[in-house]
Amino acid sequence: MAWRFKASKYKNAAPIVPKPEACIRDICVGSYQTYGNNICASAAFMAFNWEHVGSSMAVLPLDDCGRKSKTMPLLHAHSDTITDMEFSPFHDGLLLTGSQDSLVKVWHIPPEGLKESLSTPECSLSHKQRRVENVGFHPVADGLIHVASGHELALWDLTKQKEAFVNRDHTEVIQSTSWKKDGKLLATSCKDKKVRIIDPRASSSVLGVTNSHQNIKDSRLVWLGDSDRILTTGFDPARLRQIMIRDIRNLSQTQKTLELDCSTGVLMPLFDADTNMLFLAGKGDTTILYMELTDREPYLVEGLRHSGEQTKGACLVPKRALRVMEGEVNRVLQLASSTVVPIMYQVPRKSYREYHADLYPDTSGAVTYVSAPMWLDNINHAVPNISLHPDANNCTQPRLGPKPFSASTGSEEFSFDKVFSVPAVPGIVKSDSASSPVAPTSMTPVTSTPITKDDEKEKSLSPTSDVEAPNKEEYTNGKSDTSLEEDVNSSDSGYRPKTPSTAERRKMFETTDSAQSIAERRRAYESRSVSVIDPPAPPSPAPLRRRDSLKSRKSPDREDKRSSVPIIPNVAPKRTSTVFGKVSKFRHLKGTPGHKSTHIESIKNISRQISGECNGFYANGYRAAVPITGGSGGRIGVVELPRGATPVSSGAAGAAGHPPSLLHPAPLTDWAFDPFRDERLLVACDDGILREWIIPEGGLQESTNEPLRTFSAHPDKIYVIRFHPTASDLLTTAAHDLTVKLWDLACDPPVAHITLTGHTDQIFALDWSPCGNYLATICKDGLIRIYEPRKSCEPLRSGAGPVGSRGARIVWALGDTHLVVTGFDRVSERQIVLYKASDLSVPVCTVGLDVSPAILQIHIDHDSGTLFLTGRGDSTIYCYEVTCDPPHLCALSHHRCTSLHQGIAFLSKNLLAVDKVEFARAMRLTNGNIEPLSFTVPRKKSELFQDDLFPPTLVTWSAWQTAGAWFRGERATPRTHCLRPPGMESLSEVTQNQPAAVTPREKPQQKPKPDLIKSHIPQDPKDKQDSILKAMSAKVTMNLKLEQDNMEGVDESEWDQ
Repeated sequence: MAWRFKASKYKNAAPIVPKPEACIRDICVGSYQTYGNNICASAAFMAFNWEHVGSSMAVLPLDDCGRKSKTMPLLHAHSDTITDMEFSPFHDGLLLTGSQDSLVKVWHIPPEGLKESLSTPECSLSHKQRRVENVGFHPVADGLIHVASGHELALWDLTKQKEAFVNRDHTEVIQSTSWKKDGKLLATSCKDKKVRIIDPRASSSVLGVTNSHQNIKDSRLVWLGDSDRILTTGFDPARLRQIMIRDIRNLSQTQKTLELDCSTGVLMPLFDADTNMLFLAGKGDTTILYMELTDREPYLVEGLRHSGEQTKGACLVPKRALRVMEGEVNRVLQLASSTVVPIMYQVPRKSYREYHADLYPDTSGAVTYVSAPMWLDNINHAVPNISLHPDANNCTQPRLGPKPFSASTGSEEFSFDKVFSVPAVPGIVKSDSASSPVAPTSMTPVTSTPITKDDEKEKSLSPTSDVEAPNKEEYTNGKSDTSLEEDVNSSDSGYRPKTPSTAERRKMFETTDSAQSIAERRRAYESRSVSVIDPPAPPSPAPLRRRDSLKSRKSPDREDKRSSVPIIPNVAPKRTSTVFGKVSKFRHLKGTPGHKSTHIESIKNISRQISGECNGFYANGYRAAVPITGGSGGRIGVVELPRGATPVSSGAAGAAGHPPSLLHPAPLTDWAFDPFRDERLLVACDDGILREWIIPEGGLQESTNEPLRTFSAHPDKIYVIRFHPTASDLLTTAAHDLTVKLWDLACDPPVAHITLTGHTDQIFALDWSPCGNYLATICKDGLIRIYEPRKSCEPLRSGAGPVGSRGARIVWALGDTHLVVTGFDRVSERQIVLYKASDLSVPVCTVGLDVSPAILQIHIDHDSGTLFLTGRGDSTIYCYEVTCDPPHLCALSHHRCTSLHQGIAFLSKNLLAVDKVEFARAMRLTNGNIEPLSFTVPRKKSELFQDDLFPPTLVTWSAWQTAGAWFRGERATPRTHCLRPPGMESLSEVTQNQPAAVTPREKPQQKPKPDLIKSHIPQDPKDKQDSILKAMSAKVTMNLKLEQDNMEGVDESEWDQ
C-alpha cells in the first residue's frame, strides 16, 4: 500500500495563462458540428478552422502572438467545412485535412510559414462521396494515414496513393479513432454506442466489440499510451457526461466509470503518455480539467482546473516544442471564438536554472524506421526515443522536412516515395525493394551501439544520411539532390548534416575511375549548380557545403591534407536557371483605393441575383451601371462617377441612395457599355430581347422604362453580350439556343449577319482577340472553341478546357497567340489555365488558386501582359503576368481589399494617370459603394515618362472601322496611341542624353587591405604589444599646447604702476 502515499511529481502542475499580448487575437472562428478538435499543432506550426464556414484554415507559427488581420494568408483547403486535421509526427510541415466535401488532402507548409494564401495540396484523396469524419497519421509508419468516413474505416498508403485496408463492420457513423502508441492496434467509437478494437493486419480485423456510452450524442476515445487501456468520453442515458477506462484484455468490463456533470459539450480528451497527464476540454465550456492517470484506484486524480474563455477546440503541443528550462511539462492550445490561448502547465520548482530530468522522461522522436509498405508487411519497430535536455545530442527543433515533389510532366506518375522514405534501421542490411522485408527478430535497438567518429569516417553514410557515392542514382533515403538544401536547414532528431566535409569530397574524387581526367572531374564538380528545368543529371558528389566543415584555414589536419591532395577550385558557373522566371517590372505593383471624395456611397438595394455568366457590374469613364432589386423585372441603376474618379468624370460625390434606374419587364442577364459611345448601353434580358438605352448628357435624372429601341435577338434567354473591340456598332450575343450571333446595330432594325454554331451546351463566356479577327468561347461541355467568323460559322479548332461545370471565363493574351481560361477542377478548386491558340489539346500552364464557389473574372492589360482575377464576394484581386517563357504565369503582388466586392470594371488606357505611373484603373462595387482603384508601379524617377512600362497601346476607345466594313471583310489598320503626356520627358531619352564619360571624383585614400597570410603567422608577444600601442596612439588626438598659452598677458606699462 506504499504506493498510495507516493507523491506525484505532476500533482501540483499549475496552468499559467499568458497575458493577452502573448495570445493570438482578433481571429474569426465559427461553431462547427464536427467530430474533430478544430485545432492541431506540430513543433513548428498550429492550424485551426477559419471563419464561420470553416472551409479555410489559418496556419501560424507555434510561438506567434498578437492581433491578426482578416486579410492574412490562409490555407483555402476545401469547399466545405473541415471536419478534422492533424500534423504528421515525422514532418512538422505536413498537414492532413478531411472535410464534408468527401475529400482528404495533404498539404505542405513552407518552413517560413504561409506568406501568401495556399490552395494547391500535395495530393487529394476522394472517399466515395461520404463526409469525412476523422483523419490521422500512423504513430509509427511514415506515409500511412487512417480515414473514417461514414461507416467505413480505411488506411491509405500515401507513397502509392492507394487504399491499403478498408473496414465496413461499423453500423453507424464513426465518431472517434485512436492508435496505440506502438501502432499495432486501433480503437474506434461509433454512433451505434459501441467501441471496437481493430488490427488492420489480422485476417479478422475486429478483435473486440463492446457497448460504451449509452447515448447517441458525440463520443471520444483516446488510447492510453503503450498500455492495454483506452479511455472514452461521452454521455449516459440521463445526459450526464461520463469518463470510462477499459482494459482491452477484458473489454466488456470497465475499470473506472466517472460521471461528471450535465452539459451539452462533448469532452475532448488530450493525453500525454510520458507524464500520464489527462486534459479534458469540453466544447462550449469555460473550464479545462486536468487529471493524472494511475494504474490503480482511484485511477483518476484531479489536479488544478483552468477557467477562461469558452472553448471551441483544443490540442496538445508536441513535447519537442516545450520550454523545458521553465518547468513546462505540457502546453494546451485553447481555441476560442476570437483567440488562441497557449496554456502552459508548469511544475513548481525553487529554481529553473538547471534542467530537471525527473520531469522529462525520454519521449518519442521525429524519426522513424518504418514506412507504410513495411508496416503493411508486418514489420514493427518502435520510434526511437529522444531526450528533451537542451544539450542532448539529438535535436528537438522542428523537423520541417522536404516539400513533396510533383511530376514535372503530365505523363509521369505522382509519387510520395521521396517524401515518406525512411532511413534504414541500424544493424539491418538495406534491401533494394521498396518494402525492405526484414525479419523483426533481426532488428537491433537504436541505442544499442553508439556510433564513434572512426565509424563515421569509414562509413560515408549514417542511417539517416542522404549522401552516397557519386555513381549512385539516388540517395539512401530516397531524396534527390534538389531537396538537399532544404535538408541541411532542417534539424531532425538524430540527423547529422547531409553532405560530407571538404576532405571527404576530395576522397570521393580520388575513388573515381582512374581513366577519368581531372578536367572531367572538375566539370562534374562544377556542374552541381544546374537548372531544375534541365534534364535530370546524376547527383553531384558535392551538392552543398557542410556547415561543420568550415574549419580554420590553418588547422593542422587541413594543412596535412592540402599538401597531399591536388586542389580543386570551388568555382561555380553563373546560374542561368529560369526556375524563378524572369524579373517582372510589375512584380511590386500596388493597388491604391481612391480618396473618399471620389467614392459613391450608400447605394441601396444592390441586387445579387445575377447569373454566373454576367460580371454583375460595368462602368466607363463617365458612369457605372449597377443591378438594383425591386419590381417584377430587372432594374439597372445608372450612377454618374464623381469628379476625380476618372479624368473625364464630373458627377457629385456622396450618398447615392436610390439611383435613377432603367426598368425592364424581364429579369436581367447581362449588359454592356458601347466602348466607342459612352452614352449607349445595351441590356439583355431573360426573354431573349435586347434593349438599347441612350443616357442623356449629365446623367439619368429619373427612372424610365422607355428604351431607344428594342429587338428580339434570340428565342430564349441571352447569356452574354459583348461589343467588338475595333468595329463600331458590332454586337455579339450568346444565348440558350446554343448560337452566337454577330449584329450590325447600324441597321434599323439590327441585322444578325453571322450566326456561329457548334456548341452543344450552355455558353459560359466569349472574348474577341485584340485585332478583332478571332472569337473564342468556353462552353459547359468542357470545350474551348476558336472561330474566325468572317470565314466560317464552324469552329476553327477546339480543345478540352477546365473539367468543372460551374462556370468559366476566357480571355486572349499575348496578342492573339494564347488564351487564358479560369474555371474549376473536379474538386471545385479554382484554376487558371493557359493555352496556345494554335494547339488547344494540352494546356501550357495550370495554376491552382483556391477553393471558392465564385467564378474568377478576368481582365488583362495587353500592354504589360498583366492578369487581374477576382470573383464576386472575394476580397483579393490576384495578379499574374503572362509570358511566353516558363513558368508562363508569374505571380505578382496580389491586392487585398478591406472589404468584399460584388464586381469590378476596368477602364480604358486613355483614362490613366500616366504621370503617376498608373498602368491600370478600375471601379470597384462593394456592398453599397463604388470606389476607384488605381494600380501603379513604384519608380524612383516618377517625374519622367516610363516608356518601358507604357509602350504604344492599341486604341480601344475609338473605332478602327464600321461594322459594315468589317462584315465585308475589309482589314483595318491597327491604331496605336502614345500615352506620353505633353511636355513630359521620357526615361529612355534622359538615359541616352547622359554624358558618356563622367569626370571621376577623387576617391578617398583607401586603407591597405590586411595581409591574410601574415595575419595567421604567430607574432612575438612584445611585437604584438608594440603594434597595439601604436594603433591606440594613432587613434588618440594629442594636443601639446598648454592652457596658460591661451591666457592674456599683462601689458608692460602695467608693471610700472
